[in-house]
Amino acid sequence: MNNSNQKKRNFQIEAFKHKVVVDPKYADKTWRLLEHAIDEIYNQNASGLSFEELYRCAYNMVLHKYGEKLYTGLVSTMTSHLVTMSRCIENAHGETFLDELNNKWTDHNKALQMIRDILMYMDRSYVPGSHKTPVHALGLNLWRDNVIHLTGIQTRLQNSLLQLIHKERTGHVINHGMMRNIIKMLSDLGPSVYQVDFERPFLEASGDFYRIESREFIEICDCGDYLQKAERRLNEEIDRVERYLSPRSEVKITNVVEKEMIANHMTRLVHMEDSGLVNMIVDDKYEDLKRMYKLFQRVPNGLSTIREVMTSHSRETGMQLVTDPEKLKDPVDFVQCLLNKKDKYDKIISSAFNNDKSFVNALNSSFEFFINRSARSPEFISLFVDDKLRKGLKGVGEEDVEVVLDKVMMMFRYLHEKDVFEKYYKQHLAKRLLSGKDVSDDAERSLVLKLKTECGYQFTSKLEGMFTDMKTSQDTNDGFYANHGADLGDGPSLAVQVLTTGSWPTQPIATCNLPTELTSLCDKFRSYYLGTHSGRRLSWQTNMGTADIKANFGTGQKHELTVSTYQMCVLMLFNNNDQLTYKELEQATEIPTLDLKRCLQSMACVKGKNVLKKEPMSKDVGEDDVFSVNEKFTSKFYKVRIGTVVAQKETEPEKHETRQRVEEDRKPQIEAAIVRIMKARRVLDHNNVIAEVIKQLQSRFLANPSEIKKRIESLIERDFLERDGSDRKLYQYLA
Repeated sequence: MNNSNQKKRNFQIEAFKHKVVVDPKYADKTWRLLEHAIDEIYNQNASGLSFEELYRCAYNMVLHKYGEKLYTGLVSTMTSHLVTMSRCIENAHGETFLDELNNKWTDHNKALQMIRDILMYMDRSYVPGSHKTPVHALGLNLWRDNVIHLTGIQTRLQNSLLQLIHKERTGHVINHGMMRNIIKMLSDLGPSVYQVDFERPFLEASGDFYRIESREFIEICDCGDYLQKAERRLNEEIDRVERYLSPRSEVKITNVVEKEMIANHMTRLVHMEDSGLVNMIVDDKYEDLKRMYKLFQRVPNGLSTIREVMTSHSRETGMQLVTDPEKLKDPVDFVQCLLNKKDKYDKIISSAFNNDKSFVNALNSSFEFFINRSARSPEFISLFVDDKLRKGLKGVGEEDVEVVLDKVMMMFRYLHEKDVFEKYYKQHLAKRLLSGKDVSDDAERSLVLKLKTECGYQFTSKLEGMFTDMKTSQDTNDGFYANHGADLGDGPSLAVQVLTTGSWPTQPIATCNLPTELTSLCDKFRSYYLGTHSGRRLSWQTNMGTADIKANFGTGQKHELTVSTYQMCVLMLFNNNDQLTYKELEQATEIPTLDLKRCLQSMACVKGKNVLKKEPMSKDVGEDDVFSVNEKFTSKFYKVRIGTVVAQKETEPEKHETRQRVEEDRKPQIEAAIVRIMKARRVLDHNNVIAEVIKQLQSRFLANPSEIKKRIESLIERDFLERDGSDRKLYQYLA
């Protein structure tokens, strides 16, 4: 069945051939029309042209297979016009040369834009298929070959550009717009043209200029002025690139300035007498230091040069400080000088050296170096803390207290012998806690917490035990008075601090004859305490106590004196004696000689605290001296604290004794480290044992290899270790 809507086709087109015959003269005629148009465009007389008609003509030539004729004709015509332009440029004299070149380049660009629009179809169809250069690129190449690379123009162009830049460097004003156009022209002609015809000679001339200028400057300027000039020159070159040079020239020209003005002279600059790096540091010239850092950062080895000089200076001045006999006389001032020095360098690094970690590390290394050159640094840092926590932080805000404590911790971190610091710190903390002279309990606990964070629980466990004892003692005293308060009457009151042996510094039990009024009271407390706690012993540390005494003087003055236990024992003797000799006082009190002399010095030789008189009057106490009450004593305060003259630093015998105690305490720590290492490794050679022990213990002290060797020998003798049968330097752990 056929569909009525469908009809059978009898005819179908297979192919169609159509032949167009073009007049041979058509191509010549069309080209002459286009050639005339190109001439008019170059003559700047294109206003009468119909660009639509010209485009159609060029289109038809390409369509009718006359693209080659059109392309070769274009090359010939453009070349002819560019040759004419080049003659005009060559004939220009003096400063008009660059103006003429700039004008002709502008004209050529305008013409090239119009020609490219007319020949757009040729660019799209004929040029790619025949592997020809596109019209715009062709125009640039012809300009390069027929204008820029002409001998008479190429050399003059290069010299003219360099002369203008030299003029600008020497303070003259030049036409930036024209320079920008010509430099862009060279860049548009291709990277090789820009580099060969301008950039390479520009960089060579710049190197010569800055080499000569830097040599002149270095002879007449101090370091700060020279750096300012170098910085200004560097900024000028960066600005020059932004104004009219190619952006890819920035790194190259700045490298030239950096090399000639900085890298070639940096050693001389940092060591320049009266103005170099050391002078800048000493005189706090932060702006000059910042400028030096920024400039030297740009050159190889620049920062390492600054760092080496800074490190050398800091170590040298640090060594002068820690070995200065005058500074060593005052521990607090000694540590304060260290902190001031650290603050100074910290400010330099933060404000001038951009908080550079390499400088921070170098500074830390320097401080660690010279602080540990003084064996007294651990003691002095502890004394500094003691001074601050006794009186130096009164009225200081909480944040400021933390700043001081953080600085102390910074000094502490530098110490190799942290265990020595611990010995002194424990002694000083004990005196503060027992005398009640600490400024702030919170500050005390904060510092202990910082030490715990830094060194671990073991380091501070005994320190924390001291605080626990103080709290427990308060509870014990409350219990004592709750039980015996009615029996004590109106006599003196007693506050006892019960100290756990082991937590507190070891103190020799010093003999001292207490006044009768106190003896019975102390016995009652002993009975109460031992009755409350079984299996314990009490021993009185009279050298660590204090007392409040009401005193009446001959002038009618009444005062309440806060004194040490020793001072109390001495003063109470004068209730029944008008005067006593040193010998009599010593015999009656049985106070150790050294402590008794310090006690008497405090009460007879200190102005404003002289509640006793001494005959003969002198600063030192002699065995033949006679003492009596100073009836003329007066003070504007009712409560008067009579301090004890103490040696702020240890004497040589005390220092030797402390060192011996430290060395003894280190032995079990070294042995424990050796056992831990060998238990884990089972077999290890001598050198590796030494290295690992030092590493494990460095948070507390710097272990001496010879002492480690002795501890190894001791462990071998006690069958913890044994030597390998074939290699005596190899140790084995015996489980």
